[in-house]
Amino acid sequence: MYDYDLLVVGSANADLVIDVERRPGAGETVLGGDLATHPGGKGANQAVAAARLGARTALLARVGDDAHGRLLLDSQRAAGVDTVGVLVGGAPTGVALITVDPSGENSIVVSPGANGRLTPADARAAVGLVHASRVVSAQLEIPLETVVEVVRNLAPGSRFVLNPSPPRPLPDEVLAACDPLIVNEHEARVILGEACASEEPADWARLLLARGPRSVVVTLGAEGALVADGHGVEPVPSVRVDAVDTTGAGDAFTAALAMRLGAGESLAGAAAYAARVGAAAVTRRGAQESYPTAAEVDALCCAIPGGDPRTPGRGSDSATGSGGQGGML
Repeated sequence: MYDYDLLVVGSANADLVIDVERRPGAGETVLGGDLATHPGGKGANQAVAAARLGARTALLARVGDDAHGRLLLDSQRAAGVDTVGVLVGGAPTGVALITVDPSGENSIVVSPGANGRLTPADARAAVGLVHASRVVSAQLEIPLETVVEVVRNLAPGSRFVLNPSPPRPLPDEVLAACDPLIVNEHEARVILGEACASEEPADWARLLLARGPRSVVVTLGAEGALVADGHGVEPVPSVRVDAVDTTGAGDAFTAALAMRLGAGESLAGAAAYAARVGAAAVTRRGAQESYPTAAEVDALCCAIPGGDPRTPGRGSDSATGSGGQGGML
């Protein structure tokens, strides 16, 4: 019996967000709106998204002993996340600098801060938390060696989900544990390197699967996603909504996918549900503040012509979560 449906191991940042008419080019300065501060970070985002959907969720992360750290802890607890694994101190809380244009697309620069101090020793000390979790999800805004240590301490029968963002080459033991490895186009190209000569996402999925993961998900923005495992490659349609802010949409997708896999759903079914969660998230501003409850996801599907809570649907002609802090969907 697992105490948690999902343990998220990852980053916790304060998101400093400015609306801009257009994102600046190299060497360019643009004026923006007022600065807004929101709780964020890929790990913290995923934990809140899963908890809002009803999953028993815990977070293993590190924040600073500062106002941003307190903001993040308050947000986790308000969503129902167990923060027993959140360590405090060692460096200031991580910060993400985000610009959002009128279409809802964003650009992000992250200062890791305390996230970079989440060590392999911290992961070993949290082995009880890892073993108590049906699914463990991680990202790469924390040190890669810490993710490796988490993989080495997985309990038999648990499932490991990885979004390698920001992307970098991955050791074989991490790839072999991924079920699934979740990437967007940029992340797929970085991991595949020179092997990524094709422009076909289905080829990326097959090439990534050949690297060792048990399954792969490639997210394609407005085009939906592809899922790949030993049975082949299958498309997952997107859900069309009017996007307001894509910040954190990819994290909502990953969290929803992980929790549905833990509940025994198929990879394609879990990805279809995750697409609906990501679509709901981009209709609101912010990252964690935008994440829907399960009832709100069902309501979105019912509002889309021909929509159904169990199957992907299409509505207006705006792209669903085409960017986001996690760069997925």
